[in-house]
Amino acid sequence: HTPALIQVCQGMRSALTPDDLFGDDAAGKRIFAAIAGLVATLSATTTRTTKSQVAFRRKRNFAIVWAPRQYLSGKAAPLVLTFSFPKKNKSSRWKEIAKTSEGRYTHHLELWYVKDVDTEVRSWLRLAWEAAK
Repeated sequence: HTPALIQVCQGMRSALTPDDLFGDDAAGKRIFAAIAGLVATLSATTTRTTKSQVAFRRKRNFAIVWAPRQYLSGKAAPLVLTFSFPKKNKSSRWKEIAKTSEGRYTHHLELWYVKDVDTEVRSWLRLAWEAAK
């Protein structure tokens, strides 16, 4: 059993651990830890957690992590990272893009492996973080 990792962002602790969100899904826990590590490098961030997701926040949410295997049967990614941007991002990596309101597009990115948390994801995290002030 992997020890529980607690998400820490700029001194703010969240009671939710990867064990709570991902259960026995080791891949989900590793991917979450990679994203949390990137978020920890950004200033003025907090987390808001529920049983189904972790929202990384500045003044508003800039990224949300959730575990589709909690809800979907069959083959599902260990983790989905969701961003909201003011316009559509044209990357072919997005699983889905939805217009949620005028000037807001929600982008869903399936992450299967830690290596998927790459420089492009890092740039999207920063872009979303900058827009969330």
